Amino acid sequence: MSPQRGFTLIEVLVALLVFGLIATAAAEVGSQYISSYERIRDKTLAGWVADNRINELRLQENLPEISENTDDMDYGPYRWQVRTAVLGTEDPSILRVEVTVARFRGNESNPPPVHTLSAFIGES
Repeated sequence: MSPQRGFTLIEVLVALLVFGLIATAAAEVGSQYISSYERIRDKTLAGWVADNRINELRLQENLPEISENTDDMDYGPYRWQVRTAVLGTEDPSILRVEVTVARFRGNESNPPPVHTLSAFIGES
């Protein structure tokens, strides 16, 4: 009778350990990829929202008043909070505009900012 060949219990356990470590590392890399993708997506959309807001102010016939306001809006599949601060400068014909965009997640009333954009607008 020929001796039987196969894996010992120790060899099987070592193989399972190696497979488990590789699977854990792959899951971590996948999680980081998804997190990075979501962060870049939110930053890109928030940048477009901020740029649109500044261009709306530039297209007005008159310079806006020095003020600060917050609006909520839908852009893409998400809800955004857009805070616009119009600030004065040393030159009264030029204003500084700061737009801060935050994405609502769930039922939060004060979401953390995703992107801030500053620009100067002046009389044409």
